Amino acid sequence: MNLWTGLLNGAISGATSILLAGLGGAFTYYAGVFNIAMEGMMLMAAFCAVWGSFTFASWVAGLLLAVVGSLGLALLFILFAVFLDTDEFVTGIALNLFALGATTYLLRQSFGVKGVYAGSDIEPIPALTLPWVAEIPWIGPVVAGHNLIVYAAVVATVASAWLIFRTRFGLRLRAAGYNPASLDSSGVSARRMRVYALLLCGVLCGLAGAFLSLGYVTLFSENMTAGRGWISLAAIILVGGNPWGVALISLLFGLADVAGLLLQSYQIPAQFTAMTPYLATLVALYVYARRAA
Repeated sequence: MNLWTGLLNGAISGATSILLAGLGGAFTYYAGVFNIAMEGMMLMAAFCAVWGSFTFASWVAGLLLAVVGSLGLALLFILFAVFLDTDEFVTGIALNLFALGATTYLLRQSFGVKGVYAGSDIEPIPALTLPWVAEIPWIGPVVAGHNLIVYAAVVATVASAWLIFRTRFGLRLRAAGYNPASLDSSGVSARRMRVYALLLCGVLCGLAGAFLSLGYVTLFSENMTAGRGWISLAAIILVGGNPWGVALISLLFGLADVAGLLLQSYQIPAQFTAMTPYLATLVALYVYARRAA
């Protein structure tokens, strides 16, 4: 495997969790919900995935529990922000802090460790070899052999774009964000569309968290999402929630992530290289703000 193939493979893996969370956030973006709880949803899902895989010796159980854990936070967001009309920003911050504290506590209670649990009894989500694709020159080594969730993210991107822009559901979803009063007057509840959007976001953030702890690595560490939910939010803002744009921006952030790892081979301090994706986020937001102005 040459350098460029390795970089692209690393970028795809690094982009997957950002992409899945970004797709979930795209649904809430069009529904008019400012959802900053994606970080907490991903973190809760990452822990539940490891706990489920360890407890039931099955990555399928881990994946399902990851979605359940993320949906649990999504339901709390729905309760407070949609039905009780609390401030969405404050609710999202509270859920992120709750997920951080809860997963730290559960890590110590469930596995008796602090910081990181990386036991050999965690069953990871498998990779797909795709031998017929791997034989294609240039393209094969890049697109074959990835984790199952990577291919699920590709399918989710296509499905999200179709659902948002080509279906009646998508039209109603966008109307809930653009003009909820008109949607209500047509007999369709804008509040119900926001609930659907948050539930879809919960499912996709659950897949993102499961990929982090059972696909990208096979462990759980405290606060292992490390701002990926915020990067997903930045990607949504940059492209106005368009799923294809979210996919492209996520890939660019994935490249920045793997570039930071590459820089470590040149004796650049790891603390600096770890900032690379976040510096890329700040640069992207600056360019967006300048263009908007």
